[in-house]
Amino acid sequence: MKAPDKTRKAILDAAELLFAERGYEGASLRQITSTAGVNIAAANYHFGSKEELLRATLTRRIGPVNEERLEMLAELGERRSAPKLEGILEALVAPALRLSRDQKRGGRVFMKLLGRIFADPGERLQALFLEQFDQIGGRFMPAFQRALPKLPPVELMWRMHFVIGVMAHTMADTQKLKHISRGACDPDDTEGIVRRMVAFLAAGMRAPVAPEGKGGVK
Repeated sequence: MKAPDKTRKAILDAAELLFAERGYEGASLRQITSTAGVNIAAANYHFGSKEELLRATLTRRIGPVNEERLEMLAELGERRSAPKLEGILEALVAPALRLSRDQKRGGRVFMKLLGRIFADPGERLQALFLEQFDQIGGRFMPAFQRALPKLPPVELMWRMHFVIGVMAHTMADTQKLKHISRGACDPDDTEGIVRRMVAFLAAGMRAPVAPEGKGGVK
């Protein structure tokens, strides 16, 4: 690895760790560069600002996940018939779940960082995070619409919201489940988790639309 690449990686590693531990506002550029063993000028040279550093930190992990998602979706699209719902769901959730269990690609540290961002009410930080998924939404929503042509658009949006919630919760923490199940549920069985999640989510996506009524669903 060339020296500039090593410096950039050291800064990104330190930023990921400190943003996860202290939050975006709590981690200063000086603290990050000190942890990385470089000076602030190096951070300014490679990233320009703390906001751009956070964007690069997110892109480093999420970018390859999104590429894998789109590759899997493209493979489904090569078929003449409408893509199967389970295949679309697997393309959406499997790359992310694999990332969450891969310590070489951030693993628990990056999941902790995402958890902090989810909990942060700041609009700018949320926008910075959501921009990572602009292309994904534009490709996956039409695929889901083709797989579920009778599902009203608003209902599809709600169900996508629930899909993301299930995925995010599972990525963030399965250790509690291991404790509750007394070891019967293995949080390190990534592919087993993917299979179970896809089956669960597909059933929910195909469920009948709940009737409306006063006081909630009846």
